[in-house]
Amino acid sequence: MMDSPDLVADIVTDVDEVFLFSPGQSLYDAFEDLEETPVVVAPTNDLDAASFVELPLEFRDVRDRIRFGLEGGMNAGLTTPGETVLAVLPIFADTPDATVRVTVEESMQSGIYDLFANSRAEPAVIRDVFEVAIELGKKGQKGKPVGALFVVGDAGKTMNHSRPLSYNPFEKSHVHVGDPIVDVMLKEFSRLDGAFVISDSGKIVSSYRYLEPAAEGVDIPKGLGARHMAAAAITRDTNAVSIALSESDGHVRAFKSGELILKLDPEEY
Repeated sequence: MMDSPDLVADIVTDVDEVFLFSPGQSLYDAFEDLEETPVVVAPTNDLDAASFVELPLEFRDVRDRIRFGLEGGMNAGLTTPGETVLAVLPIFADTPDATVRVTVEESMQSGIYDLFANSRAEPAVIRDVFEVAIELGKKGQKGKPVGALFVVGDAGKTMNHSRPLSYNPFEKSHVHVGDPIVDVMLKEFSRLDGAFVISDSGKIVSSYRYLEPAAEGVDIPKGLGARHMAAAAITRDTNAVSIALSESDGHVRAFKSGELILKLDPEEY
């Protein structure tokens, strides 16, 4: 049987970079022992790796997870188009158990990583809003599909580009997304019309907001309606990002700078 160092040496043959997705200390050390400098892709840099890409969302789709990590690596100058990367990641277990060789392509710079790393809102806040939208997409309201719209970041400007549809229950509150009780409130209020406005730090600024950005020049995929048009347009006129849950197909979509950046199926997440 091949020794562990020999096995590691064999699988890194003819690759330019190694990306380790959520590795343990022993796996990281095995690559370092061969004088490789692996890039760690994980929610936090617990291993104090010299090369690190934050993974705010644990994409269940393997291709999405790898693309996200590679895009983050390109943004950080850790890899470039044309290079061959060995991605080591968990698929059937909680620890890395598979390897995938990938040729880095320019088209992998889709803007998904930028959605988290370079938005005004804190990455954890965007992640928390995604989780609310995904959970709502899975369960709906009392078993029925529901649509929802969350505008995250640049809350002051967003408020100036919108008007109230009803009384704002969050007007004098200081509650933040990510709190389990608050997330239940968001899910409950989502059945009503209007958008949620959430600050950079995750404070719920308002609900029941009717967004009034100009729609001219905004291009969204065919089949998407007024909610998604407003979601795209508000991100063009502000520095916010928006996360929309579609009542018709149940998908969660994210918009930034007027463009669709990410689409997730809650049932596959």
